[in-house]
Amino acid sequence: MKEEPRYEELIERLEAIVEQLERGEKPLDESLELFQEGVSLVKTATKRLDGVEKKVEILMKDIGKDERFEEFPDAEES
Repeated sequence: MKEEPRYEELIERLEAIVEQLERGEKPLDESLELFQEGVSLVKTATKRLDGVEKKVEILMKDIGKDERFEEFPDAEES
C-alpha cells in the first residue's frame, strides 16, 4: 500500500506548482494540469488539517478544557 505524503511534502509540492505557474513558461495544457494537481493538493491538505483540529479538540475536552483556541491575527495586522 502506498504511503500518504506528509503534510509538509504536500505544501512543498504546492509551492513548486505555484512557482511554475507564476513563471508562465508552461504551455496552457501543462499549466492546467499543474493547476488541477494544486487544487487536489489543497483539498488533501485541508482535510488533513481538519482532522488534526478535531483530534486537538477531543484531546482538549479529555483534559477538561472545552475552550476554543483564539485565532492568530493575520500577519498583515502586525
